[in-house]
Amino acid sequence: MKYWLLKSDPETFGWKELERSPGKKTIWDGVRNYQARNLLRDGMSVGDLALFYHSQEEPPAVMGVVRVTKTGIADPTQFDRKSKYYDDGSSPEDPRWITVEIALERALPQPVPLPVMRGTPGLEDMVLLRRGSRLSVQPVTDKEWKIVLRLAGVKSR
Repeated sequence: MKYWLLKSDPETFGWKELERSPGKKTIWDGVRNYQARNLLRDGMSVGDLALFYHSQEEPPAVMGVVRVTKTGIADPTQFDRKSKYYDDGSSPEDPRWITVEIALERALPQPVPLPVMRGTPGLEDMVLLRRGSRLSVQPVTDKEWKIVLRLAGVKSR
């Protein structure tokens, strides 16, 4: 199993929307960065866990944990002419944008704000904290995962 961080703008789709989604599941659509797409397409596997991160909040924070439940899904927004994510160079036979389905695993006892993560030993190399890091899909190491969950008040097993 691998660990990830998924950034979301809560104005577009936030933790509360995931809690209200049918089956508490959603597809992670609208990713239009090739590096992030490649991580979704080639890196993620069913069963992987991810930190659900609100990026456009003050302060930005990790809100909860989600599990990857399906992989290899053609992002439907690329075919929707009304969507801002429409891609006229993509086709159902050869989709350019691939996504995953995620399901709510657990809300965190307390959100973990970005400033707290920045000041926590052991997270110095976390992709999220690197200068200029803007990817909406990021790998998280086992060590970083454990530290973030500890900061959230999750008791380790």
